[in-house]
Amino acid sequence: MGTFELISKHGDHEEIIFCHDKTVGLKAIIAIHNTALGPALGGTRMWNYKTEDEALVDVLRLSKGMTYKASAAGLNLGGGKAVIIGDPKTQKSEGLFRAFGQFVNSLNGKYITAEDVGTGEMDMEYIFMETPWVTGIPKDFGGSGDPSPYTAHGVLMGIKASVKEKLKTDSLKGVRIAVQGLGNVGSNVVKYLVQEGADIIVTDIDPDRVKKYVNEFKVRATHPEEILFTECDVLSPNAMGAVINDQTINKLKCQIVAGGANNQLLEPRHGDELKAKGILYAPDYVVNAGGLMNVFVELEGYSPDRAFDKTKKVYDNVMKVFEISKRDHIGTHTAADRLAEERIKTIGHLKQRHPGKSASRVFSTLKEVNNR
Repeated sequence: MGTFELISKHGDHEEIIFCHDKTVGLKAIIAIHNTALGPALGGTRMWNYKTEDEALVDVLRLSKGMTYKASAAGLNLGGGKAVIIGDPKTQKSEGLFRAFGQFVNSLNGKYITAEDVGTGEMDMEYIFMETPWVTGIPKDFGGSGDPSPYTAHGVLMGIKASVKEKLKTDSLKGVRIAVQGLGNVGSNVVKYLVQEGADIIVTDIDPDRVKKYVNEFKVRATHPEEILFTECDVLSPNAMGAVINDQTINKLKCQIVAGGANNQLLEPRHGDELKAKGILYAPDYVVNAGGLMNVFVELEGYSPDRAFDKTKKVYDNVMKVFEISKRDHIGTHTAADRLAEERIKTIGHLKQRHPGKSASRVFSTLKEVNNR
């Protein structure tokens, strides 16, 4: 399939930018999906993709997901994403991220970047040397730092809402939860779940991480290939996407799927299949919106307490999705899309007439940063 066919297949994007700097080895793609609600905000992922087409499909899907995530979270932001093709363990350099920052800067605030899989605070600091259009920068620079604890707290709220809906309890004590992935988000999810008294099973492709959490938190562990099929109340995917697919869905032994990974369903029909199997799915982009909420607070003028309080709203947003699902007799993945699309249509129409107070506040904050 050709490049333009791939682009057409994966959404009606406003703009796609291919970034190349041979000197520093930069090969990256920025995808801006929709800016009806505000500037497109989404992290930069660095991953050793097998092909450039694989990278393109990933950034197209992720950027569309960010549009829906921001809308469902009630934020005045659009959706965008970036991917850098390369091994984050061996190919990072100051020059690479500063070159990427120059490409971000050329978009004049239409796209705002942040951390994602394979990137961290130091990488954002290098980008910040070239452009103000970056969030999640170190606290020493007036930023919010690592957003993953806030993403993880939102995941906790999504799990709590799902357990309330499916198991009819407000407590996670003794609830068996299988956590896939112990990266920045998954590791913090485990810490929150330990505090809640949950019965936790973990896995990760890095055995040293697994050993650390087993020793520190006395959780149980299983092999990465077995976690999806572990008998549990809640399956919490917190690694890469597309884990719910034709090969896995009939082997699931959970009552709930609620985690922080993006694009957990390989295809929308898998959401319908989960519903048919009686498995409650908490749509990923509603559950994992805590990190986006955190960086939105950074744009307004950062307060950790306000950011933490904002992530608590994930509980209410997930409950809204469940209500729409029951009301309209549709899968929760479709209900989440309906919630997001209705807001984009309504608020986007209002912003066409007048930018509004909230939008002006965000843009004025960004201008202040730009003038420092």
